[in-house]
Amino acid sequence: MNENTAKAPEDCENMGEVRVGVDATDRELVALLERRFGYMRAAARIKPTRGAVRDEERKASVINAAVADAEARGIPGDVVADIWDRLVEGSIAYEFVEWDRIRD
Repeated sequence: MNENTAKAPEDCENMGEVRVGVDATDRELVALLERRFGYMRAAARIKPTRGAVRDEERKASVINAAVADAEARGIPGDVVADIWDRLVEGSIAYEFVEWDRIRD
């Protein structure tokens, strides 16, 4: 096995293998966040008013969907709710910055 090739979690036999898997997963998560923030840039470009950036109903819907998906996968919903709350708030803040930037 290449030291940078991640095994499936159930196939790990030592902490080195676990760490390789965690590190690989973290890189994948950052790549997914890059794509998600790209959608925030698109939203900033598309939304007609700055006031449209924050949508509490949409925020709740996104968090609730993530929690339901997490719980269906056996992942703690409360942890995912906390992570997604921070993710969505960070996304909103980023979208505000982008909205302002493209209109200056």
